[in-house]
Amino acid sequence: MGKIILKDIKVYAFHGCMEEEELIGSDYIVNLEVETDMHQPANSDLLEDAVDYVLLNGIVKEEMLIRSRLLEHIAQRIIDRILKQFPMVKNVEVKVAKQNPPIGGDVKEVCVSIKGLKTRG
Repeated sequence: MGKIILKDIKVYAFHGCMEEEELIGSDYIVNLEVETDMHQPANSDLLEDAVDYVLLNGIVKEEMLIRSRLLEHIAQRIIDRILKQFPMVKNVEVKVAKQNPPIGGDVKEVCVSIKGLKTRG
């Protein structure tokens, strides 16, 4: 087993419960860890045997474009897409952080972290 890690994917998006967040938007940072068996791609040196991190990055960016009220909802959508698109992935951890959230204080970011595990079937 091994992990593919995408660190600090920067995205500008329009998530949140407040109307101003829908209009103004905010900066987000997404971190992604995908656990998979890496023996086959390590031996074959073929991209088609691997979980393509370019495609992982694309999934994150596409899902971040779909407006949501909650960071949890975004993270779960990212997990669901990855587990569906890559059967060889065993589990996924996604962290979605909103930079400078409008919560009435000097807070650098708010972040949610969700883990998704491949179920049998």
